[in-house]
Amino acid sequence: MRSFIVYVLLAVMATLPALILRFGTWQPNALVAVIFFGCAILAAGFLLSWGAEHAERFVSQGLILALVALVTVLPEYAVDLYYAYKAGQNPQSMYVHYAAANMTGANRLLVGLAWPLIAVLHWYKTRQRAIDLQPANGLEIGFLLGASMYAFIILLRDQIGLWDTLLLVGLFGAYLWRVSHAPKAQEEEEEEEEPGPAAALSKLPKAQQWGVIGTLTAVASGVILVCAEPFAESIVRAGRQVGIDEFLLIQWLAPLASEAPAVSIAVLFVLAGRSEAGLTAMISDKINQWTLLIGMLPLAMSVGASALTALPLDARQHEEFFLTATQSLFGVAVLLRFRLSLWHAAILVGLFSAQIGLAFHYQHDPVASVRALTYLGWVYLALALVFFILNFPQLKAVARRVLRGSAGSIPD
Repeated sequence: MRSFIVYVLLAVMATLPALILRFGTWQPNALVAVIFFGCAILAAGFLLSWGAEHAERFVSQGLILALVALVTVLPEYAVDLYYAYKAGQNPQSMYVHYAAANMTGANRLLVGLAWPLIAVLHWYKTRQRAIDLQPANGLEIGFLLGASMYAFIILLRDQIGLWDTLLLVGLFGAYLWRVSHAPKAQEEEEEEEEPGPAAALSKLPKAQQWGVIGTLTAVASGVILVCAEPFAESIVRAGRQVGIDEFLLIQWLAPLASEAPAVSIAVLFVLAGRSEAGLTAMISDKINQWTLLIGMLPLAMSVGASALTALPLDARQHEEFFLTATQSLFGVAVLLRFRLSLWHAAILVGLFSAQIGLAFHYQHDPVASVRALTYLGWVYLALALVFFILNFPQLKAVARRVLRGSAGSIPD
């Protein structure tokens, strides 16, 4: 328990410079502000994750993994919804672009970097060349497939509207409802130990455990709400200061900070010998961002505009959204055999590295950037179609599990 208290104190201390800066009069260099506010959001994310992770003992396993994924990316939601809110206040401003940039970057980081990291760590720990999922994970794969297919409908209209909000939020609600019927974690894996600092909470009486979880959630949520706006604004100022396209900083730097707690929890699952749970948490993270986060953007923009409105996608945003959708589709395709292997991870990392290289190479030439990344999107789409054709029986089994809840085995 003492080590858990130390971890919590360290996390709280990491938030103090940002809180002093937020409520004080000092106006530091933009890069210093990014570091202070980014560290505070990162620390708050860890506080959230420790509380949510421990709740796995009391809630069905599938549901808690989905909720852990949701809670640990609240920093990402706070930053992205702030950009969308500001875009609603001034629809002609760059905030419209920033909202889409943050959302697409976060989604692509998950599939292109976090998923492969889990596979590599699993190999390092066990020397097994793939993480095997269970037939029950067909729900996650199926819902991610549905969300990925719907993304192409959004592309046809070049906007994310309130009808999309209703459908995507409803899809996420349906996903939570379905996974909530999984058995409780302690009934399935009574002998497993919790990974990470939250394991110490199990020594407390149950009422005190819930009290600690509630306190961690309240403190972390307050820090995130206070720091989201200055963190988002400092990234914009830092990009202008160092001469890097602020669009790219918002797309890649902000998600690195806000996604780190969620990825860290998945890493702890792998190191604790629960690689399947770690990968499931990362898939759930992708589902909630590809449904709930996208669906919330028009709402935030409407609040900012004080009127019902949609988030438009111009040529650059269309290309970014297309690339994200095709990568998501390919991510589903590689999971159809209910395993993530090292060679799958290598393909995901290779293509992700290519898009990062192209984005920064053409950062001062938007037309060339759109063209290059669109070509890469077609590569993702072609590979996805190949995998879908080769694994068509598994695709049908996944569809049956989502639509009918059948629990049969997955074809080899």
